[in-house]
Amino acid sequence: MSVIQEKLKLLPDSPGVYIMLDKDGVVIYVGKARVLKNRVRQYFHSSEKPQKVQAMVENIADFSYVVAPTEVDALALENTLIKKYKPKYNILLKDDKTYPYIKVHTKEEFPYLSITRKVKKDGKYFGPFMGGIRCKDVLDIVAQVYHVRTCKVAVSQKEKKPCLNYHLHRCKAPCAHLCTREEYLKGVDKALSFLAGNYEEAEELLREKMEKFAKSEEFELAMQYRDKITMLRRLSLRRITAMPKSVDADVWAFATNGLYTVCNVLVLRGGIMQGAQSFSLEAGAGENSESVLSFLVQYYASHAFPHEIILEEETDDALLIAYAREKTGHSLSVARPRMGVKRELLDMAKRNATEYLDKAVSAVEHKNDMTKNACVRLQKLLGLKRYPKRMECYDISNISGVDKVGSMVVFQDGEADKYAYRRFRIKTVDGADDFASLQEVLRRRLSKLGTEEEERFPRPQLIVIDGGKGQLSAVKKIFDEMGIHDVELISLAKKEEEIFTLDREESVRIDRRDYALKTLQRIRDEAHRFAITYFRSLHSKRNLASVLDEIDGVGAAKKKALLSSFGTIDKMMKASEEELSKVDGIGKELARRIRNYFEEGLRSD
Repeated sequence: MSVIQEKLKLLPDSPGVYIMLDKDGVVIYVGKARVLKNRVRQYFHSSEKPQKVQAMVENIADFSYVVAPTEVDALALENTLIKKYKPKYNILLKDDKTYPYIKVHTKEEFPYLSITRKVKKDGKYFGPFMGGIRCKDVLDIVAQVYHVRTCKVAVSQKEKKPCLNYHLHRCKAPCAHLCTREEYLKGVDKALSFLAGNYEEAEELLREKMEKFAKSEEFELAMQYRDKITMLRRLSLRRITAMPKSVDADVWAFATNGLYTVCNVLVLRGGIMQGAQSFSLEAGAGENSESVLSFLVQYYASHAFPHEIILEEETDDALLIAYAREKTGHSLSVARPRMGVKRELLDMAKRNATEYLDKAVSAVEHKNDMTKNACVRLQKLLGLKRYPKRMECYDISNISGVDKVGSMVVFQDGEADKYAYRRFRIKTVDGADDFASLQEVLRRRLSKLGTEEEERFPRPQLIVIDGGKGQLSAVKKIFDEMGIHDVELISLAKKEEEIFTLDREESVRIDRRDYALKTLQRIRDEAHRFAITYFRSLHSKRNLASVLDEIDGVGAAKKKALLSSFGTIDKMMKASEEELSKVDGIGKELARRIRNYFEEGLRSD
């Protein structure tokens, strides 16, 4: 602790973010502070602490910090670092799901509408659209009723020919100068009112069109308008009668059993209940108010801030409001109602959270068994020096040495981190030499360590190779050549699911029902899938005829027949033996040979 005590003396009186590290240098907690000196020192006082906090403190071997200009900047940086490191003791928003918004591009001279899932400061946004209401259907009504354009074609002095939307009465064609800006903006204003929840005018206009088409016996079109009216009624039924139309609020409620926490959010826009969403979390090591604030910042990093947040839990309201203003440019209010309709909504969210907690606990525990707990068990069974927080697995795919590719997949705490996946096109290896291909891929990957690129390609604790002793030895040569001693290396042979390590002569066999083995199988199978996907995308770009030249027994006539039947190498690779045999001149024996060419030649060692 002496090193830590010395560093504590150097902490500044500034706002910032502190990063707690374990003995292996793995980030286990990220927090923000108004005054770094005061906040960080609290962890190392002898005072009694909550169980989770105490467990974290016992694992702290070092810490670092980043000074921020303001506490709001510190809050934003904390969120960025939590997303980057996924620390063990932070509340993590893992099962987040973004919903679509309708964006009105108000900064354009002739505003247009689009659908997006990213909310910025560059227009007006309506949504999110949840609970079975399709964003596209709402946009369709806006176009049909108010004739506001949904394309981003530039409106310039040069007159354009009106497109199909104009002829379908879905746009006033400002690009073709068929309306003035004043006329067009009247439609935009009405569209904005409609999107804000005023559906009466739109419903009346849709009803007129429905009746018009019904009278002219165009029943299919009349039914389309009937369906749109039905959708508007469904939206209207979600209106909370005691709530003003101007209310845009998110209602948050949390429930916990001490080990797990869940939360539920009710989303109200224009006084209408858009929907609800629940999240399951592990309780973080911070104080409750800190955890709530951290969670909300993670959530609103990918969702639009409402005008009001309604919740019961205590948090730093002033900081949350300042963060919202910094992010959106608009004001935010935080309410903790004790009575009235807002209190009723809060109670509803609380019931949702409690019910979700009862159902989610077993699912969360099962997920932990398959992820974090499986990694802990893997460390024990294989005698790994460190907990394998970041695992990388590598695979090679090719057909007879053609279009050789390598894949790298990444698991963090036993879960796939698909944003970190990488693929490699083999550049230096001739023929189907999978050992040499693995060596090239690992040399290219490990060359990132100790460079500026390590920020983008962090050092793993464990590398898994798909294969047996031969593949393990080939990669070990690269580790020795590059002086890599702090990353552990194993291989997993598919046939018997044997695990080979560098410090044991005999392979390790784990019970096939054990989640530790299942985790290794998942990362191995994912590496294989990712490699095959890349391989096929490359291989399908090659000329199909040149691939068929590589198969014995396929002459010019049979090649022509196969080309006519399948068209692309990708379709032929997916064809069954029976489908191949039905092609003129192929027959069962040659079909088997073609099928074997792909199945046996498609190497993934």
